[in-house]
Formats: sequence, structure tokens, C-alpha cells
Amino acid sequence: MGFALAPEDLAETVRQAGVTDERLLQAIRTIPRAEFVPDSGVSLAYRDQPIPIGHGQVTTQPSLSAAMIESLELTGTEHVLEVGTGLGFQTALLAALAADVVTIDIWPDLAEQARRALDRQGVRNVESRVGDGSAGVPDRAPYDAIIVSAAYPAVPPPLVEQLRPGGRLVQPIGPGGHERVTLFERVGDRLEERRLVSQAWFVRLRTAYGGG
Repeated sequence: MGFALAPEDLAETVRQAGVTDERLLQAIRTIPRAEFVPDSGVSLAYRDQPIPIGHGQVTTQPSLSAAMIESLELTGTEHVLEVGTGLGFQTALLAALAADVVTIDIWPDLAEQARRALDRQGVRNVESRVGDGSAGVPDRAPYDAIIVSAAYPAVPPPLVEQLRPGGRLVQPIGPGGHERVTLFERVGDRLEERRLVSQAWFVRLRTAYGGG
């Protein structure tokens, strides 16, 4: 039944979805998503669909993840914060495109699985943390770019504070279940909306901030 059985197939699907960044498409071709999903999801790894990973969480659909990454316009010099490690496939893509990545997830077991997968793939420019992603990782700030892989009605203020002026942030804005994936840029001490990246469905950001 399956037709997308290799990373090259997934990269082509992502390209057809509108992603044009060749560095990103090459990363999708060379990083095996099958190494970043549960055993039960390996047969689906190179299809453009989310995969359950436990705790009521799913991986981000690859074409959507790629669109979010592409919106950050990474050149290879950036210090990036990722909120929502999952099992690390998006982390690996970011690590291939940026200078280094700090990634944070609230679930210790998922973070550990992601660390092991990244190690197996020889990804060395990632620092993994466990905690409330809405608080960011202040001791490693400021960041040139931030990507938030869960929904929240607004960008948490700590993330705004940790983004350098001129930096970009992409986040699904909404309550969880019907979101506007939005690209922002920090101008002065505030964020300005730049464009709508996509309409999408995301799980809600688990956070103590604002009682979320």
C-alpha cells in the first residue's frame, strides 16, 4: 500500500507541498525519520502524516514542520530554541540548518528517546532540556530563532524576551485543535506578526504559564 518508503519520497512530498529551501529538502533526504519514531510508526515514517508518540502527543506532520522551519530563513549561523522536542526529527532538521539548537520538552522519557536518536545519527550541536517550554531556556538566551511545536493562544512573554531583536519566532496560535501557524519578528521589545504560515491542528502547549 505504501508508496513513500524512503527519505527521498518524503522530501519530494514536502517539496510538492510548497517548501523550496534546498538545504531543508536535502536534510529531509538525508535524515532518516524512521529513526525518530516509535517502532509502531516505522511503516509510516516516510508518509506526510503525524505519528503518535505517547502522552497524547503526536509528531508534527513533516510538510508542516518543514514550512515552519523554512519560515525562519536559517542560514547556518543561528542559535535556535525549539519548544517541543518530541522524538527529535524536527530537532535534527534544525541542527542541520543552524549553528546549534537548544531544545526543551516537558516529558522526560520523550526527551531521552530524542537524545538517543540524535546521538545515533551523530548530531552533536543540540542541547536537550526537560521543563516547561513556555519559560524557554533563559540561561542560553538570546536566540536568533524560536520554533514552538505546540499550540497556545499567545506567544508566552518569556519567549519574546529570549528572542534577540530582529529574530524570528514561529508558533501555532490558538487553543489547541484549530491554529494559525504564525511567523513573528521581534522589533524592539515586542513581536510583530509577519505572515500566516499555515492553518493547522496542534496539541496544546503544556505549561504552568497563565494556568495553561
